[in-house]
Amino acid sequence: MASVKDMRTRIGSVKSTQKITRALQMVAAAKLRRAQHAAEAAQPYARRMAASIASLAAGVSDTSAPKLLAGTGSDRRHLVVVATADRGLAGGFNSSIVRLARETLARLTAEGKEVRLITIGRKGRDQLRRQYGDRYVETYEVGLKTPSFALVKPIAARILSLFEAGEVDVVTLIYSHFRSVVIQRPTALQLIPAVVNPADAAELHGASYDYEPDEETILGALLPQNISVQILAALLENEAGFFASQMTAMDNATRNAGDLINALTIQMNRTRQAQITKELIEIISGAAAV
Repeated sequence: MASVKDMRTRIGSVKSTQKITRALQMVAAAKLRRAQHAAEAAQPYARRMAASIASLAAGVSDTSAPKLLAGTGSDRRHLVVVATADRGLAGGFNSSIVRLARETLARLTAEGKEVRLITIGRKGRDQLRRQYGDRYVETYEVGLKTPSFALVKPIAARILSLFEAGEVDVVTLIYSHFRSVVIQRPTALQLIPAVVNPADAAELHGASYDYEPDEETILGALLPQNISVQILAALLENEAGFFASQMTAMDNATRNAGDLINALTIQMNRTRQAQITKELIEIISGAAAV
């Protein structure tokens, strides 16, 4: 049985850990507000971009549509882009994204597809490297700053270069869709060929447009930009989801530390009381023997 001194030392250690988890919780809560605002601000732009592409795609034929919209006619070569965070201490946030990535990679491999991999974020890179290290194309780090076009542009340029070189046919982005502070859902979004949902055109509220130049030319300029927009929106949602998960995880850790402190304090008091009782019995027994 541990002595009272050992228990007191352990309680002090748990209290120090509790201070750290409480501080991380407060920092995550403060950063979550900014990250959530940035993610919500990017969503209307991404929706309007999808609406414009849907409206333009309705006016082009399959033969004249850009390759980024129509595809290469094959789906044999896949590129999977996995976006996670650079940091941990956020519960199962990164692991849930990597789990979906592993399921996607395993499914494509079982179907006989050629699969290549790009990771954004150190956690995804480290978790996938052992199993899929030979399929890596590139890895990027998110860093500590809010994601921006400066971060996204090289990633989008790399994806486009692979597609234009004929090395990939389909590009899928895997990230965590931020729905609320308590709900972040791993999501797979196909970037190439662009998925056109006719319902997205409702974002234009039924407006009719005459395009100058023609739809094909506009789509040729808009579709590469759309890749950057979608990746940026995904990274912003990732950041908001990361801080929400970290805040929740650190809150749970703080509560668990408090419960452990209470349990150890009770155990320490019982041990100390047993020692005092034992010493009293020894004194009384000695006095009676005299």
